[in-house]
Order: sequence, then structure tokens, then C-alpha cells
Amino acid sequence: MASGAGDRGWAERRPVLFPVLLSLFCTALSEQIRYRIPEELPEGSVVGNLAKDLGLSVGELLTRKLRVSSEKPFFTVSAERGELLVGSRLDREQICGKKPVCALEFEAVAERPLNFYHVNVEIEDINDHTPKFMQSSFELQISESTKPEARFILGSAHDADIGTNSLHNYQLSPNDHFLLVNKEKLDGSKYPELVLKMPLDREEQKSYHLTLTALDRGDPPLSSTAQIHVLVTDANDNPPVFSQELYRVGLPENVSPGTTVLRVMATDQDEGVNAEITFSFTESDQITQFDLNSTTGEITIRNTLDFEGVKEYSIVLEAKDGGGMIAQCTVEIEVLDVNDNFPEVTFQSLPALIMEDTSIGTYIALLKIRDKDSGHNGEVTCKLEGDVPFKLLTSSKSTYKLVTDGSLDREETPEYNVTITATDRGKPPLSSSTTITLRIGDVNDNAPVFQQSAYLVPVPENNPPGASIAQVSASDPDLGPNGHVSYSIVASDLEPRALSSYVSVSAQSGVVFAQRAFDHEQLRAFELTLQARDQGSPALSANVSLRVLVGDRNDNAPSVLYPALGPDGSALFDTVPRAAQPGYLVTKVVAVDADSGHNAWLSYHVLQASEPGLFSLGLRTGEVRTARALGDRDAARQRLLVAVRDGGQPPLSATATLLLVFADSLQEVLPDLSERPAPADPQAELQFYLVVALALISVLFLLAVILAVAVHLRRSSRLSTGGYFQPGLCVKSGPDVTPNYSEGTLPYSYNLCVAHTGKTEFNFLQCNEQLSSGQDVLCGDSSGALVPLCNSRESTSHPVSFL
Repeated sequence: MASGAGDRGWAERRPVLFPVLLSLFCTALSEQIRYRIPEELPEGSVVGNLAKDLGLSVGELLTRKLRVSSEKPFFTVSAERGELLVGSRLDREQICGKKPVCALEFEAVAERPLNFYHVNVEIEDINDHTPKFMQSSFELQISESTKPEARFILGSAHDADIGTNSLHNYQLSPNDHFLLVNKEKLDGSKYPELVLKMPLDREEQKSYHLTLTALDRGDPPLSSTAQIHVLVTDANDNPPVFSQELYRVGLPENVSPGTTVLRVMATDQDEGVNAEITFSFTESDQITQFDLNSTTGEITIRNTLDFEGVKEYSIVLEAKDGGGMIAQCTVEIEVLDVNDNFPEVTFQSLPALIMEDTSIGTYIALLKIRDKDSGHNGEVTCKLEGDVPFKLLTSSKSTYKLVTDGSLDREETPEYNVTITATDRGKPPLSSSTTITLRIGDVNDNAPVFQQSAYLVPVPENNPPGASIAQVSASDPDLGPNGHVSYSIVASDLEPRALSSYVSVSAQSGVVFAQRAFDHEQLRAFELTLQARDQGSPALSANVSLRVLVGDRNDNAPSVLYPALGPDGSALFDTVPRAAQPGYLVTKVVAVDADSGHNAWLSYHVLQASEPGLFSLGLRTGEVRTARALGDRDAARQRLLVAVRDGGQPPLSATATLLLVFADSLQEVLPDLSERPAPADPQAELQFYLVVALALISVLFLLAVILAVAVHLRRSSRLSTGGYFQPGLCVKSGPDVTPNYSEGTLPYSYNLCVAHTGKTEFNFLQCNEQLSSGQDVLCGDSSGALVPLCNSRESTSHPVSFL
């Protein structure tokens, strides 16, 4: 029994570590960590301090996540102390059967970095099983004529324990006629034989009752008993005799039911009924795989054999003659392994994601290979199928480690279907394949990439502020925040303070907006450096150049530089010799345009000339030359109105006035210029006439308004004022005249007659016709005002006085 006490109960353990130094940078231990514990320890019993034996501190347990990787949960690891604990019942006989050494092998897994450690826990046997007989009693029939030293095989007991705890010997209760001999089979198991010491006499004693005891060597020893009932029969001199005391045969496990295993032979020297032999299994209720012909002694297969279940059968056969005498033999059947089991591949500690920056040689997963066959049939080799950046490393006889063997790139291959093929060494070999999917996790290893290496953007001037002028786009093949791109302006050839007033960029879409209207004449081009930046950690970025060309529009009229105006704003004059010949260069109109291109391409045209045909003007040069010689009838003073147009659409223009004087010297022309008034400017005269016309229209409008107001006041006061009607005054709206409201500002038109009595009388109109009630009549009073009449029937011709 192992020494040392556990934390719970009497659980004993004995940790045995191979002498190995744990390097700080080692990835896994090649030697196994070994422990030895007794079976049947309570759950939670401490096997050993696994963390300490692996060189891990208590502080590392939380981050390293030390745990056990095994098919069955026999053991667990304490998260607080790193101790290896019993996780479930450990029954050595159930786990390992009769194997002399029972060891459980598994892997301890630690993460960050991922390491695998091989652990071996040997389970020691304790004396927890009592030897048991298959039957509680046995009956033997022995003839009274049986000679001393005759031997009879008795039923054996079975003990599930091994070693010192297994079955040790048998004991027989004291008697005078029989003794017990302990015998051992080839497989090491023991069985009892009953030996007759002295002759039997049926007439003296017909039966004997004996007690058979089976004992082990445990501490304390355990035992069980069975009763033997010996019946003394009448004389049957010769018992059956087998041809062999031990029959041995080997059978492959794939033999079909009904196949003959062997045939036992027994003879009896007696005659008649005493020589008739029947065969049987001594423990027939325990034999399920074989059948026995009781007459011929032929053993056949009843059910399919399985080497992985039972490797050997030991059967005791009994031959009984007609007189009741018995003989026994042992048949040992060895089941031979056949390669009938495919290898099995089991993955343990398989990660959900493998980061693409994982270095070569990093452990990814642990594989366990299992083949139920034995020998060469159970020897398995593994290999990876296809071209994948992984490889297998042998960790132990049945364990492999999957490690990286090349660089990973999620953008190129987001996942790998890894197929592992396991093949045994049987004949023919059997193989099986298992496929797993390894997904590659993303890291921020790709900077954004612009769709163009540089951007050239033409923008016409006078653009509306806030308008979109360009859009840049960058892509990032990474996932999530690593592939989310935002845009910004990081540099420009504009002044830093003025940059924000010129352009801006949308951080999400990369759209570039103009913040103001551009002026080609002030800024013809500028350059921006845009940056695309992802949201990874650390963030990656890329820059691109965007050059904005401000296009010209025809928004500037030509400006005349020559001839210039005088200080008082009047045009200056140029002199021309009277004898100037045709083609003589008189002067040159000089103009410039702030625009560019066609918008600044100037042409010169004569709008007005005092003497058409006397001068010519260069279309592109602006040069004024004489077209002919000065005639006698030509005036000495000439005036040219020149228009300068650009080439834009629509074109813009400016005018220049040239005053040309034909004279041979400046003194000759000065008196003439001082005496003569300057010719009137036609355009100035036109403006004068327009002003006068507007003034007249305004006066007429005011008069019409005053007249309308006066009429309104006259009508509103006619009821309260007496003596409206004067002789000789009558106003009548003619019956044939239709009012025309559009001819004046008043809403009605009237026919008016006025008569005045006194010294001077005027009788313009006599109203002799009877007026209808619907017509309006205006009459005047002594004050000269006109008022409407309420009753047109009373209207007659009356004189009107004007005071």
C-alpha cells in the first residue's frame, strides 16, 4: 500500500515524478508525470499537486486554465490550488480487469500558451472482493470400489482482485477419508482436487458432508465456502478417463457460430451401462459462448467471439459413466485477434478560433488514437491529408499533437478543413478519416488600400458651397473593427487655418465637400493628402493624394488698359498726321481679361465711327490703322467706339472711346479743341430723355390721383349741402356711350355740360332728355364743386357760377 495521506479520509497516494527540468520556454513535457493511488478513493480525494509538479504557481492557475483532458471524468483539477482530484469512482477490477498493472493515462492542458502534459495514474488493488464459488454446493458420486489416491476436480472459486489480494488456496474441513490438493492452471488460476485417502464402504457410511473454503491473502484475508456432498455408490470399478487432462486450442475471433472448436475424448473400461459416458460443463450456466454435445464431446461456437471483450476461456468438462463415476478435464480456448476494428480519432482541446498571426510550431489541438485490436492490428499511424499549414507530432503511443507548420492568412483562407487519416498495421490494414474545420481568427494585419494611387478632381469655379466635389474609397480585407475605415485630411498645400474653410471630408463615406465657392482667378489648384484609417489595435492607415483643379468660367469682363480716361473721366485724344497713308498705325486698344483659356481670348470690334471706312481695327490685335487717306470733306476730329469681347459663352465685353484728331502738330489742334464744344454723347442724351419722360408720367399720375380724391370728397358731401343745383348746369351720361374704365384713372366717364349765370354766362349743354334712374348726373354748386344728383328727373339746364 502506498504511503502518505490525502486531504480527505484515509485516501493514500504516492506521487512519483520523473526527474525532469521544466524550462521556462518549453511547450510540453515529453516525460510523464506519474502518480500511484489505491482504488476506491472517495470523490474529491487529492491525488497530487499537479500545478506544483508542472512548475506552475498558484497565481498562474486562473490565466493558464489548467484542466484534464480525458475520455472519462476520472480526475479533475482544483482551480484554486491546482491539485489533481478524484472525479469519479475508481474500481480497478472494472477499469482494468485482471491486468497486472492498471494505469490511467491522460493529458493535462494549460493555455496561454497552449501546453500538453502527459499524466499517468496507477491504480493499486485493494482487497475489496471476496473469493466466490459459482455454486454453493457440489455433489460427488464415488463408487465404494474406488481406490485410494483417486482424484476428483472440484468447482473453483473466483476472486476479482489480483496479486496478494487474489485467491490464494483452498482448505477442506477435517475428515478421515479425503484430503485436498491445490492445483494451478497455466494462466495462474488455482483450482482444488479432492483426493481419496482410504477406501470407502457404502455399507458403513453412505455419504460424507465436507466444507470447502477459498481464501485470499489480503489484509485482512477474505474467504468463502461451498458444501461438498459425497455419495458413496455401489461398485463401478473404472471411472471415465479423458485422453488429455488439458485441451488447448486457439480460435480467431471472426469464426462464425456453429464452427467446431474441438472434440474431447474419454474412455471407460467397464462394460454396459457403466461404460456409457456423457459429457457436460461443470459450470454450464456460466458458459454462454459454446455448446457441448453430451454424447460426442464436440464443442461448437454458440455466439460470436470478440477478442476485445474476452481473450481466453477456461472451461472444465465432466465425463460421467452410467455408474456415476466422474472424470474432469480442462479446455482452454484462446481467442486470436483479427483486424476487425477501425482506428478511432478523438479530438481534445480543439480551439474555436486560431488567430492568423499564430507562430509556426504552436500547438493547436490534441488527438487521441484508439484501436481495440491488439498487436500489429492495434498499432496505428496518423497522417494529414492535403496541403494544409499544419502537421502532426507524436506525443505518446496513442496521442498526437496538431501544430502549425506554416503561416496563416485569414484573408486568403478563412478556414481549413483538416482531414486526419488513421491506419493500423493489420493485414489487410484498416483506416478511418476524421475531418475537422479550423477557423482562422482575424488580426489587424492589412492596412486600408485606396482604389486609386492618386486622385485628380476638376471643379469649375463659382461652385455652390457644400457641394460634393469628389469621393475617395479605400478597402480593408480585415473583419469587424479591423476592416472599418474612416477618412480624414492630414495635409494640404493650403494654409492650415484656411483649410477647413475650403474643403472637408466625410469620415464615413470619404465624400469630399467644398465649403466655399472657388475662384479660379485666386486659386487655380490645391492638393490634399487624405488618410484612410481602420479601427484595429494598433490601427493601420494609408494616405493618398487628391489634387483639385479649379476650372475657369467666364465671370470676368475684359478690362481696357489703353486708351485710359483722363482725370475728369473724359476720353483722351490721339493725333493723326494729315498725310497718313493707308495702313498707318494710329493707336492700339490694349485690354486684358482675368479669365483664362477661351474666356480670355479677346476680339476687337468697331461699334460706332464718325467716318466709317476711314479706319480699320485689328480683330485680335486691337491695332487702329488708317484704311484710306484723309479727304477734303473728312472732319479733322474723328470718334471711334470700340467693343472688346472675350471668347466665353456667353461672351462678356467692354467699350473704349477713341478721339482722333488729324493734325500735323499738337499746337495746331489745341485752339480747335478749346473753341469747339465736345460732341454730345448719344448715350448721355438718351438717358436725359428717359429721365424727362419718367418725370412727366409721374406728374400725370399725381394729377389723376388728386382728381379722383376730389371727386370722392364731392360725392360724400352732397346730401348735407343745399343748393346743389344751379340753372344751366347739367351733366349726363350719354345713353349710347359705354364707360371705358381703362382710359383713365377714374372709375367712370362722364359727358359734362356747364352753364354759368351772371355777368358772363356759358350754356354748353341743355339736358332736354329725360334721364333714366340708373344714370349718374354731376352738377355744380356756387363754389364750383361738382356733386352727384340723387334724382335725375329733376335735372334741367341751369347756369353754373364759378366763384
